[in-house]
Amino acid sequence: MIMAAGLGSRFGGVKQLARVGANGEAFLDFSIAHALSAGFTSVVLIVRNEIKFDVMDHISEQHPGLPVSYVCQDDFGPQRDKPWGTTHAVLSARSAIVAPFAVINADDYYGPSTFEVAIDQLSLSQPGRGANVAFELGKTVPPRGSVTRAVVQIDGDYFSGLVETDGCERLADGTLVAGDVAVPEDTPVSMNFWCFDPSVLTQFQTEWEAFLDSRGDEPKSECGLPTTVNDLIARGELKLAVARSSETWIGITNPEDLDLARQALQ
Repeated sequence: MIMAAGLGSRFGGVKQLARVGANGEAFLDFSIAHALSAGFTSVVLIVRNEIKFDVMDHISEQHPGLPVSYVCQDDFGPQRDKPWGTTHAVLSARSAIVAPFAVINADDYYGPSTFEVAIDQLSLSQPGRGANVAFELGKTVPPRGSVTRAVVQIDGDYFSGLVETDGCERLADGTLVAGDVAVPEDTPVSMNFWCFDPSVLTQFQTEWEAFLDSRGDEPKSECGLPTTVNDLIARGELKLAVARSSETWIGITNPEDLDLARQALQ
């Protein structure tokens, strides 16, 4: 399941279709190819009506003949300009989910072996169990400048939460820091790669309805997967394994990131 309904306000365009590969590929094209090679059997693309046909044309060009299920997130739930968040995005595609599934961002490069890790986790799928595929912090920071990363907290073998950490960067001497504190290269961070059993959707629905009741009148509030997952874990309703990817993550936020992303892919 690829979440591609974001507005890309900082990017200033349809970031999901930004061509970063040598053959005009967007990040989501690499994800589709890597997922199918790893053993995934279907693709669900969550878009919004405004970009649906652009995305469909792009997929037809890059993956001719590939059957894809398209879901418009803005057809689900109350209408507003800003999407309702990633939990809402997953629920908008509920009718297309018939098996254990992974959820990823459209505008991130995760690398081929990450999808193999995910397939292994999905083979263990059962009600009440999922996984977060975590990346090594040192393989997600840019060559220069600082970023915010969601550092994964682990209790035993299981995910216990995320800590949004500012100031993640590599210093001139090569030291990796997070919030001005030197940290190991393999500090686990979440880049929004989740593995779930379909039964979790009932729990997501409950969380979404509670969010809508309490915060639905806030024009910029979001019902996001990290918060939903944290709440379910805190109540003992969900356990998430932490699976590790050794890949180098690549992503874009601003237009000036495009050249860096293309160089990194090369």
